[in-house]
Amino acid sequence: MTEIKHSSSSRRRWLLRWLVVIALLGFVALNTLAYFHARSMMHFVGGTERTREPETLSLLQRIKVLATGVKIPRPTNHKTPADIGLAFETVTFPGAHGVKLEAWRIRNSNSKGTVILFHGYTASKDTLLNTAKEFFNLGWDAMLVDFYGSGGSEGNETSVGYYEGDDVAVAFQYVRADKTNQPVVLYGVSMGAAAILRAVSAHKLTPDGLILECPFDRLLTTVQNRFGAMRLPSFPAAQLLVFWGGVQQGFNGFHFNPADYARGVRCPTLLMHGERDPRVRLEEMQHIAKNLNSNSVSKVFSSLGHQDYLSSDPAEWRSYVTELLSKTR
Repeated sequence: MTEIKHSSSSRRRWLLRWLVVIALLGFVALNTLAYFHARSMMHFVGGTERTREPETLSLLQRIKVLATGVKIPRPTNHKTPADIGLAFETVTFPGAHGVKLEAWRIRNSNSKGTVILFHGYTASKDTLLNTAKEFFNLGWDAMLVDFYGSGGSEGNETSVGYYEGDDVAVAFQYVRADKTNQPVVLYGVSMGAAAILRAVSAHKLTPDGLILECPFDRLLTTVQNRFGAMRLPSFPAAQLLVFWGGVQQGFNGFHFNPADYARGVRCPTLLMHGERDPRVRLEEMQHIAKNLNSNSVSKVFSSLGHQDYLSSDPAEWRSYVTELLSKTR
């Protein structure tokens, strides 16, 4: 009987050891996978082949992406303001971290002020051309900025809005030094909007107005939404992606929360969102709106997703934007 008990106890210890080993190997494998996924999402590659949007992938394709990571070519500009009939000049200036930034300046002869435009994740400034033309038609100068790693700016990386916020501050100071007596408004789409919120909070910027389209409320939330778009569970993979992405880039990804930065905004703000947006949920917009000052307005486009609101509903977009611009000094 004693030998049987001893044998049973030995088997339990052996099984426990193997379970611990398997758990440790699984933990290491999951962290290794998360590390390389985070790197692929924050480092652009050469060529033109790009991983398709997560909503369009089949089950086998989603499994392949999970195993190999995403492939994102470095964003490039395919058009200039000249292609839409606008005269412009290309300017460069040092970014916040020593990386040269490129921007297009479109000047209006009877300018009411300047709107600085910032693009979204994996995009470049040519995606903002139609919006810039609208601001020009409303009587404003426009400056379209390539974040570092995109378009005509230097670099091959992105921090999904964190360090881009530092470049927002540099661009704002660049224009403010030139337009000391005129309003300066910041306009951003998705990542660009999140970067603006961080810039205003971290650098104590004093713009005369903000126009924000579909900013995410937290970096963790937007990563979780990507898993949701692939119809896959986000825990603990999303948390590991945020952790390792922050480690690689040198910041705490769990502290990158535009909703918290919104408390530092003091100027008139227009916050716009698509009700059917799978990338940035409606509750994220509401989270940000709750933390903005009383001089803010929220607009929800009921039939739209993560897309260009101006092209999809130009009359409503112009109405709300014109009202915001009228509030600047």
